Amino acid sequence: MLDTNKRYHLYHIPGKKIGVTCDLNNRVTKQQGYKNNEYEVLESSNDINYVSLREHQLQEEYGYIKDMRPYSEVIKSRIKIKSNKMNNKKIVTSSSATTTFHCPIVDLRSHLLTNREHKWEIQEGNTVSLSQSNIDWILKNANRSQFGDDKCYIYNKPFIDQMGEIVEVDPIMQDRFYLIRSWAVEKGIYTSGDSKTQYVKLMEEAGELAKALLNRDEPEIIDAIGDMVVVLTNLAKLEGLDIEDCIDSAYNVIKSRQGEMVNGTFVKRESL
Repeated sequence: MLDTNKRYHLYHIPGKKIGVTCDLNNRVTKQQGYKNNEYEVLESSNDINYVSLREHQLQEEYGYIKDMRPYSEVIKSRIKIKSNKMNNKKIVTSSSATTTFHCPIVDLRSHLLTNREHKWEIQEGNTVSLSQSNIDWILKNANRSQFGDDKCYIYNKPFIDQMGEIVEVDPIMQDRFYLIRSWAVEKGIYTSGDSKTQYVKLMEEAGELAKALLNRDEPEIIDAIGDMVVVLTNLAKLEGLDIEDCIDSAYNVIKSRQGEMVNGTFVKRESL
């Protein structure tokens, strides 16, 4: 259970973020490297639900991108994972068709990294481990379990097939796209949404970006660009694609392209 006696602090690092913590020294100073005079405490409360709601409100008021999950949900997930370890629950279970990970899909990355190199038996006595390449593949292909939000799973056959291949993932980019897809899974976008509605939403966000550019409104420019990336990530997934692969494909085409700037636009040479 959550500790109702804890004091939660809403802190603000100007130009960077608004967050919540019970331990300012450890979270802000030691982990993030900011001295006392480089951040401010906006509010404090013993009510975790209040500070979770207030954090989102303040992030919006100050023009920052809102966290995908309320602070209270993040804390509950962390407690659940710790409790699982204390009770010696299995890290994974495997059937003939799937492997299940005993954590919410939004916390899968930390669950896998915490249990790096863990080994288990999968299909006809084959033993696999949480190597870095396997972790990267799992993060890209995991699905939320239909039996509860505290589990997620992968299909064994494609997992085994990929183990003979080299999987290279940019960890910085992968983190962000993985979080977007995890959020979309939670919201049911991939099960109830479709590509056409995502395309319409993309055009709406493009309009917001055009307006922000005309008004030179930097916070709105940041918000609109971010929203467009989220929509494109989900549109790709609904088409059975990963946005990372789409980006790689586009870059492989343009990286050797020759041309020059004409009226503020890069024009490839054959079009000149």
